[in-house]
Amino acid sequence: MTTITATELARHTREILDQVISQGATVAVERNRRVVAEIIPARPTITVRQLFAELRPTLSLEQAQDWLDDSRRGFDEALRDPWA
Repeated sequence: MTTITATELARHTREILDQVISQGATVAVERNRRVVAEIIPARPTITVRQLFAELRPTLSLEQAQDWLDDSRRGFDEALRDPWA
């Protein structure tokens, strides 16, 4: 891990951020010989669209409908008072 002063960060922000991005390096920032911050690479992100594109259906539409019908079997549609 590279350690720099807050002054160096202020003077060379672009170069330091390029180092973090290209090398995946973590940079500690010191003020008065004490580490006050760390600059770390961001975690990779994924969009919802990308996530759903990766999911594969596990049931066919017919299987899903059969499962739904089976899960409802034995229940009537009438509303009941559970405290009655």
